[in-house]
Amino acid sequence: MIFSSFKIDKDTPIYEQIEKYIMIQINDGMLQKGSKLPSTREVSSVLKVSRNSVVTAYENLESRGIIQSVKGKGTFVIESQQQTDNDFVLKWDERFNEYGRKCNELDIMKTEVPWKKGMISFKSIAPEEKLFDLDEIKRDFQTICANEGSKILNYGYAKGYKPLIDYLLKYMEKKGVIIQNKDILITNGFTESFDMIISVLTDKGDVVLCESPTHNTAIKIMKARGVHIVDIPMQYDGIDVEKLEKAIIEYNPKMLYIIPSYHNPTGIVMKGEKRQKVYNLCKKHNIPIVEDGFNEELLYSSSHMPPIMSLSGLGNGVVYLGSLSKILFPGLRVGWILADKKLISMLESVKRSRTIHCSTLDQALLCEYLNNGSFEKYVKKVRKYYREKYEFAIREIKNNLQYKYIYGEGGLHVFIDLGDIDARKLLKCCYENNVIFMPGDIFFPGSGGSTCMRLGFARLSNEDIKKGIKIIGQSEKEIRKQV
Repeated sequence: MIFSSFKIDKDTPIYEQIEKYIMIQINDGMLQKGSKLPSTREVSSVLKVSRNSVVTAYENLESRGIIQSVKGKGTFVIESQQQTDNDFVLKWDERFNEYGRKCNELDIMKTEVPWKKGMISFKSIAPEEKLFDLDEIKRDFQTICANEGSKILNYGYAKGYKPLIDYLLKYMEKKGVIIQNKDILITNGFTESFDMIISVLTDKGDVVLCESPTHNTAIKIMKARGVHIVDIPMQYDGIDVEKLEKAIIEYNPKMLYIIPSYHNPTGIVMKGEKRQKVYNLCKKHNIPIVEDGFNEELLYSSSHMPPIMSLSGLGNGVVYLGSLSKILFPGLRVGWILADKKLISMLESVKRSRTIHCSTLDQALLCEYLNNGSFEKYVKKVRKYYREKYEFAIREIKNNLQYKYIYGEGGLHVFIDLGDIDARKLLKCCYENNVIFMPGDIFFPGSGGSTCMRLGFARLSNEDIKKGIKIIGQSEKEIRKQV
């Protein structure tokens, strides 16, 4: 009852006191817009005052547009809380910690030029949602509800949905990984997986080695956590092994983060001999390898390479971060970490302390889709679709651009080194002509990449790919004339 603290003042008319009391309740936020007031009869009974006094107070407030009586429903507040000089106001930007400031500073959604309606955008490397089998997902959802019942909507387990874990363990076995003494933790995709690894295995100032260029999200996570990144240059077939060894000896790093397959952003697939060298080098110096299994299903131009983790046999020195989000339903946000059981046990506790668990419904939905054979059919379909897109984009690049090198063997993007053209200058020119792409420097932990750019093509029509690359080529020619 809103009048529980009301006290009658014998020197002031009752209707004025009621009127004032309701206004105080509104201004203090105790009565919100849409709140229902007690009836005049109820207020009269509780306060033991004349009903006419209550009616007069309500009528006065209604005439001022503060409340409104609706026949058959009651009386409601229609005026919002008034702003006063005494509002509780903080300067939040002065209270952010170093982590928050760093995340904001490194947020390319805020710092890079934004997409605008009508633009041809090569920024995204998300899959084409028109390829998603929505009808099958609907059937899978009904199957889950029928088989699992209401328990699928209750709390789950920090490690993840067991049927999905079992599926993924077999999936990794097919990739040549020995899963004995290893386990899986389900995560909300690569970002959470890598953030958990960095949080658990490094302290501020520790050294982590990685390729240059590398995944921008990984750079952001490491810098936000205060890690000292030592980047190793890449060659046309992957990381420079000689420079990697020198860095290991010089810095004694906590780990090596590496993307051996369909590397982001270059698309390079590291060959078997170099994978063996990287593995042996880290094994020799006792350096953990954190392997990012990026886009492993989308190779177009050569045979599949088994992950580095497959080289470790019964060993536990490799941590594998898996995700299907670049080809299959990224909105579900499901990824996984495959690692030594002791490490997974620790990460399970970290997961429980952060978000308790990933969505059980999302995990079950993905698991049903993976288990009923739909995934294999889908991969065949999208591999053909994206291969054709990739080949079309490569032809248009070769026909329209002057470049030093085109990197990659597959995936949803192409990485280009223009040689002697500033990619940001080119981006500015293209932006004025309604074309946008990712400048290459955002993928380099230190300096570098100023002449590089990444073109994502998965969600573009061939017509837009052709038109967009032609505009990039025309803009490039204009810049070269000015040099």
